[in-house]
Amino acid sequence: MTYTDDPRLLVIEDRLKSVRSIVPVMSSKGGVGKTLVASLLALISVENGLRTGLLDLDITDPSTHIVLGIDPSKIQPVEEKGVIPPKIHGIEFMTITYYSQENPIPLRGFEVDNVIRELLAITRWGELNILFIDTPPGLSDESLDVLTYFRNPKPIVVTTPSPLSIRSVEKLLTVLIEQEIDILGIIENMVLAETSSNIYSLCRKFDVRYIGKISYDPSIDGVLGDIASIKNTLFYKDLKEVFKQIEKALI
Repeated sequence: MTYTDDPRLLVIEDRLKSVRSIVPVMSSKGGVGKTLVASLLALISVENGLRTGLLDLDITDPSTHIVLGIDPSKIQPVEEKGVIPPKIHGIEFMTITYYSQENPIPLRGFEVDNVIRELLAITRWGELNILFIDTPPGLSDESLDVLTYFRNPKPIVVTTPSPLSIRSVEKLLTVLIEQEIDILGIIENMVLAETSSNIYSLCRKFDVRYIGKISYDPSIDGVLGDIASIKNTLFYKDLKEVFKQIEKALI
């Protein structure tokens, strides 16, 4: 696809020109905590004084607004030569739910990609230090094609110690490396004890940075949407340490 085929691609490039670091948060399968990691990394980034954006591109099942405790029906983004992302908890936050509300969005692959392009083309980010993107899970076209719309994306891959998750991540890393994507690193979520030696082996095999681990925290599901309570969880404490490694990797 070229700019001639779809002029929105040129618009997207212009919209993102003042974003210093674009960090897609990816997973090879659902259920590993990708959305939670993406949402709370944005919150931690703001706490560290960075101008931060969060974009939910999981079009058919957006849920970052649930993590952040947002009722999309009560928010109307400002439209001025595009759409200005509302500021939520200090985060410049954009999601399709401002328009779809909580209604299901039954779209096929090519339709999802079209919505992603439209959302990217209309959103005015301005100057940001970092933009986190919650991407669709898996190895579908829309989850991988979206990387081609960004200048020098640095994806984070989220996994769990589960053998099934690790095997699935290996496929994702293979595809990303084949596409010559600069992978920022791997975050290991839901760790019950020590870091899995299998994940360390995976990092060595693909020459990918191990960013850090997040302990299994059964309390986190019960406080979603309550930012004050989230900040008191073990999950959030561990993720703050992970964020320090992300900052170092981006310098």
